[in-house]
Amino acid sequence: MAFDKKLLEILACPICKSSLQYDNENSELICKADRIAFAIKDDIPVMLEGEARQLTLEEIEQLK
Repeated sequence: MAFDKKLLEILACPICKSSLQYDNENSELICKADRIAFAIKDDIPVMLEGEARQLTLEEIEQLK
């Protein structure tokens, strides 16, 4: 399932306010600046800092 591109354009990282990247494979929104991923559950992004997942070094390398 593709994430709504219009929604992605207006969403920003709640921590640093930078743009987010959609990861279709893991159904997450990625903040490259903070190196974290926000899950998307039932088509709703969970944009809470406490719920964010730290990206691994391998995942960070794949983003570049």
